[in-house]
Amino acid sequence: MKLAVFSDVHGNLHALKMVKADIEAHQPDLIWCLGDLASHGSRPSECIQLIKTWRETFGKEQFVVIGGNTDRYVVTGERFKMPPIADEGRFHQELQMRQEADTLLNWGFSKLTWDDYQFLAEQIGRETSHYVEGYGWVIGYHAVPGDDEKFLTPASTDEEIADYLLDREGRLAIGAHIHAQMNRHVRGWQVVNCGSVGASFDMRGKAQWGLFTFADDVVDIQLKALDYDIEAVIQDALAVGFPLVDWLSKRLRNA
Repeated sequence: MKLAVFSDVHGNLHALKMVKADIEAHQPDLIWCLGDLASHGSRPSECIQLIKTWRETFGKEQFVVIGGNTDRYVVTGERFKMPPIADEGRFHQELQMRQEADTLLNWGFSKLTWDDYQFLAEQIGRETSHYVEGYGWVIGYHAVPGDDEKFLTPASTDEEIADYLLDREGRLAIGAHIHAQMNRHVRGWQVVNCGSVGASFDMRGKAQWGLFTFADDVVDIQLKALDYDIEAVIQDALAVGFPLVDWLSKRLRNA
């Protein structure tokens, strides 16, 4: 049995098309999309529509979509929760960050159709799981089980990860959100992150996804990273009037 997992598209249609073609070439039995489909990129509606059409073609039972934190922000108008600011320097930085976040989320919202919005609304707050015969339970979530904002990262301690997974049963836990690939063994769990399709932080200019091939009691994990044309994405953002092209350029290039 083959499971393909991707997430964190963030409105990057160019990268999503490359990942779609690569996933289809591997002929998976099951596909999971673990959230953050649209916001913070120049093609939010087009990415949602591609995923909807892909799911309908592949089969809704075999193609599972769940929402991420930015999907929830777009749907509900909420924003990332922050603790009180401790110093004045951080206060001024925070103002700029909040203004950028509002601009990005509101512009993305303005580009959605009613059908796009309804599709996102149906996905928020969800997780997924699948029982693989001969292997056991595999679970999928956006950030951590039960929360789409917290961070499970390569720097997280075993104790932190074990706490996040305490109320779940299984062997393999697959998450998203951190825009970086990860593969760890923690107290009976294999904890994996496939990275980001549209805005990788650990491999800039790469569209990332994961292929999980199960054979009896064993899973082979391939974390993929495809080259894509960042300049084409930036030029497209300019063409469609994306409001923060310099921000997007730095996010994709880390420069």
